[in-house]
Amino acid sequence: MSNSAKIAIGGVVVAVVLMPFIGFWLSLLVLIGVPAIAYLVLDPSQRRRLRRITRKEIGR
Repeated sequence: MSNSAKIAIGGVVVAVVLMPFIGFWLSLLVLIGVPAIAYLVLDPSQRRRLRRITRKEIGR
């Protein structure tokens, strides 16, 4: 199983676990917000590098 598949499955598990406690919309916000914030925390050079490489190369 690839790393991206493991991350996707982990995200679904987190969403299912959080949903009863904090509600659907807030758990959806967490699932979308965490990767967005992680991207914004990167340096501009790291963002350029991340955009330059393809999705298959990210897991290496």
